[in-house]
Amino acid sequence: MSTVEREGGVANVSNLRQRFRGALLRPGEESYDDARRVWNGAIDRRPALIARCVGADDVIEAVRFAREHDLIASVRGGGHAINGLGVCDGGVMIDLSLMKSVRVDVQARTVRASGGALWSDVDRATQPFGLATTGGVISHTGIGGLTLGGGLGHLMRKHGLTIDNLAAVDLVTADGERIRVDAETEPELFWGVRGGGGNFGIATAFEYRAHKVGPIVLGGPIFWTVENGPEVLRFVRDFVSDAPDELGITLAMMPAPPAPFLPMERFGKPVVGLVLAWAGDIGAGEKAIAPLRTIATPVADAVRPMPYVALQSMLDGGAPHGRHYYWKSHRLPTLSDGAIDQLMALVASARSPFWQLNGWAVGGAATRVPADATAMGQRGQGFHVNIVSAWPPPNTAVDNHVAWVRDGWSALQPHAEGVYANFLSDEGGAGVRTAYGDRLTRLTALKDRHDPANFFRMNANIPPTGG
Repeated sequence: MSTVEREGGVANVSNLRQRFRGALLRPGEESYDDARRVWNGAIDRRPALIARCVGADDVIEAVRFAREHDLIASVRGGGHAINGLGVCDGGVMIDLSLMKSVRVDVQARTVRASGGALWSDVDRATQPFGLATTGGVISHTGIGGLTLGGGLGHLMRKHGLTIDNLAAVDLVTADGERIRVDAETEPELFWGVRGGGGNFGIATAFEYRAHKVGPIVLGGPIFWTVENGPEVLRFVRDFVSDAPDELGITLAMMPAPPAPFLPMERFGKPVVGLVLAWAGDIGAGEKAIAPLRTIATPVADAVRPMPYVALQSMLDGGAPHGRHYYWKSHRLPTLSDGAIDQLMALVASARSPFWQLNGWAVGGAATRVPADATAMGQRGQGFHVNIVSAWPPPNTAVDNHVAWVRDGWSALQPHAEGVYANFLSDEGGAGVRTAYGDRLTRLTALKDRHDPANFFRMNANIPPTGG
């Protein structure tokens, strides 16, 4: 039984309530079960206390309480991690999801957002001014986890990764202190938080640089039959190396969704698609994507001018809250013929009702930042490929769904050169070492300095020396 659940612990929670502005929820209390749920419905953990913070002062109190009572702590922002590490069993869940404020400085082209904001919150605040920064491709992803891990998005080829647009972070440390981290005040820690995840503290606010984007952009999907899949993937492999920076390219292979732009007879059958996003003049974009429209005959072409906020939420329907998910990922330096063969074999053997193979083409501005400038590293051109199995609750045929992902991941491994930390699943320490490579020594030194007791360990964990 945890400290919080014992009689003395209850008294201590009562004391904490006097200093805490947000809500403190324990098992059995109203809203507790709703608050402990995260995006992945397969996660079912029960914290002893959920601290729903409304400001950095609440975060500080929650950290100090967990430290005082020797309780494990998890940090929930958007709650979108595949492994559900935002919620813990028996400890304190520090919930930032009520902290959603976003402020835009139009003249300076900067955005300040609280740590619990989602990308939809940021996009809705910036787009009235025709501004945006690189964010996730699912609008209900939290800004915190995505930013601290690196930040892939539709705009990364034009404007770099999310961390390349990060100017500063407000951080609550393992000692319960609040510090500002930027290139001037904490240069080494600023290097580490740009890719090193939540290992060094809780980010209560982010400051980003913004760019002129939208409010109308050219974007959308093109789908082909699975028989055209190898041709499409080989064309894209050769096309992206010289593609304009303005063009974001996401690969999407899945059962055809019931979308109005797809023929009804395709519903549920595998399709191979590209989701395109053009961050520039729409006329120039039409010319730039024209070659992609010549790859065989598509079953649907829905690329058109649309609001940027619509493009940012276009893929939300394929990733609803509450569905059960499992994934594993690789970074491929190229879509070699062998890798393409393995991807198509995965499509042919897909088992779950909502399987997906997703890929993000990295290039342009994201590759021109020196590899040692941030903890993210692995900046060369390539593709982050995610193998996703998803199914509705209750759990059915889970072993089959998981085995399909693991088998496909193993088959692709000879073609891979790393993994994006935000896509880690159940690889444990081996996955962390693969994600960070030779940057791990420098990151461990930061961990030793800022969190030697490994208080922040519910993450893609970088253990301190000896820990």
